[in-house]
Amino acid sequence: MLDELADLIEIDTSFPPGRGYASFVEVLEKQLEPLGFSSERIEVPEHLWKVPGVDGPRINLISRRSSRLPPHYIYFHTDTVPVGVGWTHPPLKLTKVKGNLYGRGTADMKGAIAATLAALRSLDEAKGQYAFEPVLLFCTDEEGGLYPGVRYLDEIGKIDGPILCLNGQAEPRIWSGCFGSLDMHLTFKGLAAHSGIPNIGINAIEQTLPILQSIQNLSEKIKKRVSSMPPPDKLNGEPLTALLSITMARGGDKGSSLPGQFEINLNRRYLPIETFNEVVNEIHETITIAVEKTKLCDWSSEIRGHLRPVENPVGEEYWPRWIEALSKGFGWPLNKFRAWGSSTSSDMGWIQRTCNQEILLGGLGGNDRNQHAADENTTMTDLMSLARSIIFYFSNDFSKT
Repeated sequence: MLDELADLIEIDTSFPPGRGYASFVEVLEKQLEPLGFSSERIEVPEHLWKVPGVDGPRINLISRRSSRLPPHYIYFHTDTVPVGVGWTHPPLKLTKVKGNLYGRGTADMKGAIAATLAALRSLDEAKGQYAFEPVLLFCTDEEGGLYPGVRYLDEIGKIDGPILCLNGQAEPRIWSGCFGSLDMHLTFKGLAAHSGIPNIGINAIEQTLPILQSIQNLSEKIKKRVSSMPPPDKLNGEPLTALLSITMARGGDKGSSLPGQFEINLNRRYLPIETFNEVVNEIHETITIAVEKTKLCDWSSEIRGHLRPVENPVGEEYWPRWIEALSKGFGWPLNKFRAWGSSTSSDMGWIQRTCNQEILLGGLGGNDRNQHAADENTTMTDLMSLARSIIFYFSNDFSKT
């Protein structure tokens, strides 16, 4: 399991830009072949996902074995966030320190791939009988992409059964859903000029400052919108709220020139009761009013990423069995399981839009796992526990215990 995880970590599938999918798929196919899986590569058409800074083929993989059992899909996203700064261990190499495993993707979510393959291999070697046929979905562009791979697979009719999403936490959680996420890129245009002759130019950065303040004011207004989803324990009883953040700012070329252009990225986490159009229009209206009070020549916006909210994905057909499997696999008492939502986002919202099927959630995340940060990690204990949970859930014998 660790050898396979090490091979997955070494492939840089960071999004953006997402250039590593083809290499990653080749490694996956080699790992899946001894387990008897045949795989189908499906590429998302470029016109659906192409935005500046994102390139490379969007290759998704569906892997299955021939069986008459009903299909049960296991979902993984194959991209990670960029490596970033601050690492004390090599980010693209699996490093084991005592019981901890460090590397980009160990928790989110290449570790879940390795745990799943180990689980299926163990069940096969024990000659266990399956309750469902596992169908593995390896999908692109979950980390903020404009057109995530699982959305495309669903829209072309490739998903026709319940889904186990392993992009969650290693915690006794019942999923209450999550927020939507919108990434908007804004460009403000002034007029470049020599910094010694500023009267002939329009400083795009300086002229955007009051716009940034308007965005901050809107952010404070948005934070007052409260979700009805129960919050996680880490919020200490405080409710989940909508969010608006400035996540990137870029402008200027050199010290002696006034910048003629200034760009920012906004990330909006929106409640399930809010609509996409409402979210976009509110931002546009705020900026339009603020721009009118400046000397800027023009401005534009572009949606560069969108994940829909997930609303109450729990059902009675599969969730009770999954909770029992997690309880047995991780050793959590059943009375410790609690329902809560999240202001993070998931591409499962695209699945929920077209299907009424249940969406199960599990995984290797957690408050101390540093997903999206330096020294991302998981533990040997959690890898083994997740693998055991998958064995129990898919084993035909488990329903008899």
